[in-house]
Amino acid sequence: MHKYLELLNELELQIEGGPYKEGDKLPSVRALSGQYGCNAGTVVRALHELEKRHMIYSVPKSGYYVVKREATREEKAKTLDFAASAPDPDVFPYLDFRHCINKAIDTYRNELFVYGTSKGLPSLLPVIRKDLANHQVFAAESRIFITSGVQQALSVLVSIAFPNGKSKVLVEQPGYHLFAEQLETRRIPAIGIRRTAEGIDLGELERLFRTEDIKFFYTMSRFHSPLGSSYSVEQKRKIAELAERYDVYVVEDDYLADLETNGKSDPIYAYGAESRVIYLKSYSKIIFPGLRVGVAVIPEAMAEPFARYRRLLDIDSSMLSQAALEVYMKSGMFERHKQKIRASFISRSRLLHEHLTRHAAHGDGAFRYIPGQPPAIHTHIVLNGAVSVPQLIARLKKRSIVAEPIDKHYLPGFPQEPLLKLNVSNVKEDDIGTGIDAIMEEIRRRA
Repeated sequence: MHKYLELLNELELQIEGGPYKEGDKLPSVRALSGQYGCNAGTVVRALHELEKRHMIYSVPKSGYYVVKREATREEKAKTLDFAASAPDPDVFPYLDFRHCINKAIDTYRNELFVYGTSKGLPSLLPVIRKDLANHQVFAAESRIFITSGVQQALSVLVSIAFPNGKSKVLVEQPGYHLFAEQLETRRIPAIGIRRTAEGIDLGELERLFRTEDIKFFYTMSRFHSPLGSSYSVEQKRKIAELAERYDVYVVEDDYLADLETNGKSDPIYAYGAESRVIYLKSYSKIIFPGLRVGVAVIPEAMAEPFARYRRLLDIDSSMLSQAALEVYMKSGMFERHKQKIRASFISRSRLLHEHLTRHAAHGDGAFRYIPGQPPAIHTHIVLNGAVSVPQLIARLKKRSIVAEPIDKHYLPGFPQEPLLKLNVSNVKEDDIGTGIDAIMEEIRRRA
């Protein structure tokens, strides 16, 4: 990433979260140059960019100052939303992406306003291929498809025949609620397998692979939604091995791959089963939901039917979004944004886990909590039988705290556990402790 983008990230964080407050004067160009080990031109470029973002302003012969906000957060009515999973709008890359959209229109002109291809914008595919390789997903461009989010890829996959000739879908329970709803609405035969913070029972997985007519196993190998947990290396290796042995495909939804901080954490796809693993990745979750750009890596044997059904379903994904994403990734802005949002999520997730661990240590039996691995900005707690989840959520709503029940994350008829999911992607750092304390007060009232 360009040095000035790294400096821009750092200064933005310093302004948004301290130590620089409204009206504060920033250090001189010379001081910043020495502090960050870069030349004066790099500092000036970063400062000019902050000016364009209306975060600072310059005073001739004096220096740069932090702009006063329109309203302080204390002046605004506050609701703490522990249910939303979308990124905090405050970290959306509005200005960067506006520039990329304008650049894309100037660069591609007519190509953006006609139908594209069922695989996606051709010039974006090599950029995506390179990005996937950073996650240990190596694939020819012929196997890479741009989709309108992961949701569209899943819709195609449940609709087409697989080479194994099987019919049932195996899903983790609890799991991705929109996929569960899709399976139910379309009456796709589905089976559930219990997942906890520790993972799944691999013996049970093998039994289901061996005895049931499993077309594919849908899994979130890391940062599982809604649990927040990730598989161990041993679990991922075993899943890949079992898929090969029993002629079952694995659909791996790696929707938060860009948040990973452990360089040794690879997806199931990397463990020698690329002919059995269909890899899905989203760019919408880390940039902004409205982007609606996802990627599917499809085995060669399934590429043609996937392309055909994908074309009949939607012809193509937004060419403008794809072109803007290409500019965004090539310019280095995407890498800058990843670092920024990763830092934000790591900080929030650590606060979440610290506060939950502190409350769990009281040992009063109101709930159980197994710490996750940052930056999993969502997690869950297991409530005891004395706590009514619907009543708890209703009481929290009266305190302007939003939480959601877990029931929609289960297939109909699958035994549900008394779980409360917690997501801090839309809760400010200063409010996480206050919110968790309030939630614990309400839990202990009825525990």
